[in-house]
Amino acid sequence: MELAVKRGLNRKTKEPISYLGVDEKSVLKGHDYFTIVYNFDRGTVEYVGDDRKNDSLKAYFDSLSDTQRSNIKAVAMDMWRPYIQATSTALGENKIVIDRFHVMKHMNKAVDEVRKHETKELHAKADNTLKRTKYLWLYAKENIPDHRTVDFEILKAKMLKVSKAWAVKEMLRDLWNCTNLKPAIRYFVKWFEWAMDSGLKPLRKAADTIADHIDYILMYFRHRITNATSEGLNSKIQKIKAMACGFRNRENFKIAIYFHCGGLELYP
Repeated sequence: MELAVKRGLNRKTKEPISYLGVDEKSVLKGHDYFTIVYNFDRGTVEYVGDDRKNDSLKAYFDSLSDTQRSNIKAVAMDMWRPYIQATSTALGENKIVIDRFHVMKHMNKAVDEVRKHETKELHAKADNTLKRTKYLWLYAKENIPDHRTVDFEILKAKMLKVSKAWAVKEMLRDLWNCTNLKPAIRYFVKWFEWAMDSGLKPLRKAADTIADHIDYILMYFRHRITNATSEGLNSKIQKIKAMACGFRNRENFKIAIYFHCGGLELYP
């Protein structure tokens, strides 16, 4: 496998790339990471770098020709500062798109924090209303399981803090339904006011973080890309990771990712 991957990487041509995605993946067990660069044009893994630092991504951009870099239209990523810095330096800030999935993941964490605090408050009063409801509040409204719909409507009618947090979270999801940039800007300004007026500290903190990155988030309306494009590759990498007990080290894991997901010309 190692020789095949080495052969495939050596055969790679400096072809133009329009759209990329960047994500981090934990390596085997623990808090060790790879930086993964996805080629949205081809649906392949373009690059696997060690760690998740500025240099982890910079090394990829440095490997490209000037023509390749200038041909890149946009890169989808999360709000991880080292990735933003590396991309901004290599390509410019107007080619960074903060991915909607990661924005909503950030909001879901805030909603769950509200739920945890409120659960403790209610439990102190011998009220188990929120027991076993964690995942209900993480669903998008259209994805709530049919068998939980009635329960969820009853919970929302109780005017809970977490219900308010969930509603604000769902309002943010509608940002990406705006037709273009101008209405999206107006919508975000209104949403930010709703979040800050909620009186819920985790929500206010999340809203501030999102506001700090809003220019990159709104770049979606110029480039219309998300990391959802790489969902199939993510699933494949997870399967490789599940088999990782057969790998002696991280390099073997990296080689396996290139072998199965790199779209390389592997054979002699």
